[in-house]
Parts: sequence; C-alpha cells; structure tokens
Amino acid sequence: METELVENGKYEPLFETMKAKGRLVYRLFSASIFVGIVCVWIYRVIHIPEAGAYGRMGWIGVYGAELWFGIYWIFTQALRWNPVFRQPFRQTLLKRYGKALPRVDVFVCTADPATEPPMMVVNTVLSAMAYDYPPEKLSVYLSDDAGSELTFYALMEASNFSKQWIPYCKKFNIEPRSPGAYFSSTPDVSSGRDFSHVKKLYQEMENRIESACQLGRIPTNEYHKHTGFSKWDPSSSRKNHAAILQIVIDGREEEGKDSEGQSLPTLVYMAREKRPNYFHNFKAGALNALIRVSSEISNAPIILTLDCDMYSNDSGSVQDALCFFMDEEKSHNIAYVQYPQSFHNITKNELYGGCLRISYLVELHGMDGYGGPWYIGTGCFHRREALFGKEFSKVARNELLKSDDPPRRTYKNVDEFEESLEELVSCTYEENTQWGREIGMKYGCLVEDVLTGFSILCNGWKSVYFSPARKAFLGSTGTTLDQVLLQQKRWSEGGFQTLFTKYSPVRHVLGKFNIGLTLSYLPYCLWAPHCFPVLCYSIIPSLYLLKGVPLFPQVSSVWFLPFAYVLATTLAYSCAEFLYTGGTLLGWWNEQRMWLYKRLGAYLLAFLDITLKLVGCSSSTFVISAKVSDEDVCVRYEQEMMEFGSDSPMFTILSSVAMLNAFCFVWAVKKMVTERLFVVFENVGLQIVLCGVLVLINLPIYNAMFFRKDKGRMPNTVTYKAIVVALSASTFFTFL
Repeated sequence: METELVENGKYEPLFETMKAKGRLVYRLFSASIFVGIVCVWIYRVIHIPEAGAYGRMGWIGVYGAELWFGIYWIFTQALRWNPVFRQPFRQTLLKRYGKALPRVDVFVCTADPATEPPMMVVNTVLSAMAYDYPPEKLSVYLSDDAGSELTFYALMEASNFSKQWIPYCKKFNIEPRSPGAYFSSTPDVSSGRDFSHVKKLYQEMENRIESACQLGRIPTNEYHKHTGFSKWDPSSSRKNHAAILQIVIDGREEEGKDSEGQSLPTLVYMAREKRPNYFHNFKAGALNALIRVSSEISNAPIILTLDCDMYSNDSGSVQDALCFFMDEEKSHNIAYVQYPQSFHNITKNELYGGCLRISYLVELHGMDGYGGPWYIGTGCFHRREALFGKEFSKVARNELLKSDDPPRRTYKNVDEFEESLEELVSCTYEENTQWGREIGMKYGCLVEDVLTGFSILCNGWKSVYFSPARKAFLGSTGTTLDQVLLQQKRWSEGGFQTLFTKYSPVRHVLGKFNIGLTLSYLPYCLWAPHCFPVLCYSIIPSLYLLKGVPLFPQVSSVWFLPFAYVLATTLAYSCAEFLYTGGTLLGWWNEQRMWLYKRLGAYLLAFLDITLKLVGCSSSTFVISAKVSDEDVCVRYEQEMMEFGSDSPMFTILSSVAMLNAFCFVWAVKKMVTERLFVVFENVGLQIVLCGVLVLINLPIYNAMFFRKDKGRMPNTVTYKAIVVALSASTFFTFL
C-alpha cells in the first residue's frame, strides 16, 4: 500500500486545507472597530450624569447594553479570525482504494407523520439508497419514533420502487437522487434517457401513500403482503407502542436485488419502544437506538445522520467525506465531517433569513480554523468509535478498512434475528448504563447534537467542516415567522444550557478546547441572554425621546465620532459580507429584521424558560418543526409576505416594542417640526435615527396590524394588547 500512496516520489493527500485570504487586512479593520468600541466605553464612564439626574438610570442601562455588545462583538471576531476551507480529492480516493472502501450506515429520523409526511421521509431514504457507492457496503436505517403504520407502509412502497429507481439513477448518473426533487424539476433528456416509465411508477407510489395518509390507514389488502404489519397493535399510539424492527431489504438475499439483478443497499425500519412512564430522550434517544441496532446488522465504521427532510443532493458526498477520514497523514484524529444545512424553499430575498447564510458560509469556516466545527444534527458523517465515547488515540493506518464482515449473529431465520434486536430498543435497555452520558448521543439538552459534538472534542478528537460548491443535502426551512422563531427559541435555549454541562467549552478552555475555539462557540451559546441588551437598546433611547433627554453625545461633539464609526462600519461590513456570500441587498435588510425579532421574541422567551427550569418550575420540551404548510401560507411566503396569523406571545412582544417605537418617533418628529429642527437634532439626533431605523424595520408588523386583510395578518387580540402596552408605557414615562 505504501507504494500506492506516492506518485512521482510525492505523497498524494486526499484533501487540502486552505486558509482564507485577506486575513491581515481584516484584522487591522477589526482592530480599528475595537478602538472605536473602547472609546464608546470611555465616553460612558466619564460622562455619567450626576446622582439624581433624570437620565442616570437610562444612561446606565444603555451603558450596560453597550458593554455587552462590545464583548459579544469580540467573541464574534474569533469566528472570522482564522477561517479555513477544505477541498477533498474524490478521484484520488477512488484511484487509491477503488472499491475497497469502508461500510457506511445512514440514519434517518422521523417522529410524527402529521408534521413530517411519509412521502417526504421516503424521498430522503431513496436519495440515500441511491448514493454512488457499493450497495453491499451501504445500509440505510429509518427510525420512526411515532411507530406509524403509515410510515412503514410508505417505506415498503419505497423499497419496491427502489428496484427501478436505483438502476435508473446509476445508469444515467442523474442528480438529485431524491425522486420527488428530480421529477419536480425538468429532467434533462438530452442524453436520450426515457424517464416516463420511472416517473409513472413514482406517481403511482405517491398516490398510494398519499391516499393512505388521507384515510389515516393503509389498504386492508396490504396487511397480507408483508409479515411486518402483524407487529402493530390496534391500541398503539405515537407515544405508547411496542418495539418494532424490520429488515425491509437485505442485499444478500434474492429479494434484495434490483431490476437488473444487482444488490440493493440494506434497508431497516426501526420503531423503538415508547411508554408513557419512560422518558424517551427525543431524537438523541432514537439515534442511540440506531447506533445499537446498526452495530448488530452492519456495524459500519462511518455513520451519516440525516433529518427526514434533508435529502441527498449529491450522490458523491460519501466519497468526499471519506477523503477526510482516510488520508493516511492527516485523518487519524478526525471524528466527524459536518456539511452545511441547505434549503430548497428559500425565497429570493430570504424572507426569514432561513438559509443561515453567514453561519454556514462564514462562521463555521471560522470554527474549522480551530479544529472544532460543531455537530448540527444533520448532514454529518461520524466515526462510529467516536460516537461510542472512545477517546482519541493514534491508531494504525486504514483502521476503517478492518473487519469487513458484518457482525450479524447466526440465527435460525430473520424473524428470530429481528426479535433479538428489539431488546436493544426497549424502554428499559438503557437503565443503569452509560448510554446518553458517556456513550452515544448526549441527553439532557435541547440541542443534543451540539452537546454530543462538544463531548467528542473533549475526548481529544477534531472535526471538519466542508461546504461544497454543489450542495450535498437539501431540506425545507420554516415558511411562517412563528415556525422560525420557535426553532430559534429551541436552539438558543439549548445553546445556553450547554454552558452548564460537563462538556461546556468554557469549563474546558485552555484544556481540551483552545481559547479561539471557546470564543467562537460563545456567540451561539449566549444567544438567550443577548435578548436583554437588545431589549434595552430598543426601548430606553426611544422612551427618553419623550422627555428630550439625550443619552448619546451631541452631533457636533468629538465623542460623536466613535459612535458613528462603530455603527457605520459594522453595518457596512455586515452588508458587504452578506452580499459577498451571494445574498441580495433586500435579503440583508430582512436579515437585520430577523436579527431583531429573534432577540426580542425567541431569545427572550428562551431565557425565561431556562430560568424556570433552573428553579424547577418547567421541564425541557422538544418541539418538532412542521415540514408542511397550508397552500395559502405557501403563496404568501413565495410573495415574501411575513406570516403573523397566530396569537403567539412572541408576536405580542414584537408588536408592543414596534408600537412603542412608532409613538416615540412620531413624538420626536412633531417636536422637530414645532421647535427648532437643528437644536433638537443636535441634542438627540442619534436617538431619533435609532428610533427611526426600528420603525423602518417594523414596517411589516404595522402592515400586518392595520392594513392586511388576509389570514396572515396580525390577530386583533395581539394588536389591541400591543397598543395598550405601548400607550401605557409611554404615558407612564411621560408623567414620571
């Protein structure tokens, strides 16, 4: 093998790591902003109003917010200080190893057929089964936490369709290999391929699955086609059902061949046992059950985890990931390879900032520069031994190629083997074990994926972030503001929880985590408390306009310069960064609006929930993001109209702050008109500008409250409450 690693006397790496250009220029620019921030802090200290002065409390509140903003900004610089970019060499991998590649297991998780339609789930499964990879070394596992007959029926239909679909994909080398995505586009027929027969089979399968879902039951005649349906108890429910495990396709058997006689990937259905008296640990518990089951069936050294809506968009992604695991010089300590989450339903101007452009195209590259991009729960290839909690130690080369024979035990028949595996997914299996603590996915956190990534890094491993030109996975993002904010609430709540765990990056700073990696994690972990300085800056300067009390230096003062410089340069850089990564100007403006809404709505409620949990008044809840929306909601989303159709507490907060700023801005404009314009602007100019920007950002809220007539308008109850709160606050402050 050693001779194969060298060509013309030079070692051929399987991947390359490139540092970003222009880092020195950026660091100088960043240093200039830091000088401006320090000047702002100095101004606040030496100009604190006298004791008893009216503006003293407001001044201190704004100063506290600016201290937080400055420190938080420093944390964000770590994400931009040392970004790296990765490039795998797929052809070199194939040239070196040919088909002597390691086995790969794919885990797909679903939890509710109502919010995660079975048709969407099987499209993801089919896209994974159709990877350009030796089928005898590929196994796909579906975890159905709802234990739904509908999902199992859909999987059975998909297994039959795969016998036609996979040969078609490989014969014509089509992309993407999710049939739903492929047929919804306009397939390229220039090569002479005839897809009409396969498309007809797909539509027939889709009609059968959709009909069953609409009826809420599968056709009676289907019960006799597969013994697996006998596992279901009529009294079962989503939260109370027995363990079910079915090997739907076994590529080693005759039934596991496609239409051309080639082996199909192994396909396994698993519904772990769920009982009301046993806590099931959400998605983390499902993944741990999959780890145990797959260890007995295929035991692949590499595991890919996928959300049920994240279909494979590049059939060569497995080979790309393996380049990072199999380089003989640089791969020994790499535990997982994280791909970005990408979405197929993003609007042109990213109405809700759903593609997380800056996070995935900038900041995760910065984490990668310190050797530790985190695990985001989907689109991630793992080294199995790292998931099992094994600490890193330098091992022999090509350990991934060892033990090629699956560890499946010898049983009389497949039914007996399946029954033996059901014990691994029972409610009581993990009792008095280290599962969820030292082994597998970690429990006790709403972002169990992030916490698991931290635990792996604590064991001495490194991770890699790879963002290819062709998106490797595509899913669907929220199409309503409520969906997006609820997701952000869970992420911010979970991120803050990680700071109090044994794997906290702060606890391990300068030990298992270096200072750069810790600083790069902190902006995400501190999302929840970030709500308070934003709330202060959104309310206090506007309220003080009602009294004409200045909280910032006069426009003609030299101290005005650092405020103006910090504000102008950070916004300009933010806009340039967004445009450079492929966004639009209106998309950047929408991003600023969502920045505000997340902090005033999602993060504020997340922090309150965390506080209640700490005092024992609440418990963690895992909200499944809906993957479907009503047709009229989708139409408004495509038209880039914000959706406010629910009576959410977050909407009450956002509307109240928006109305308060509107009242204060109107009052300030009236004062400038009735009094001397330049005198008023000289004293409170920055406050007027800040309040005016907040009014501009909140235009969709005003439109939804007073002008829209569709179902996506703001509910009247929210509008009335917001007006009452804003009027009460401004009136009380005026007469204070």
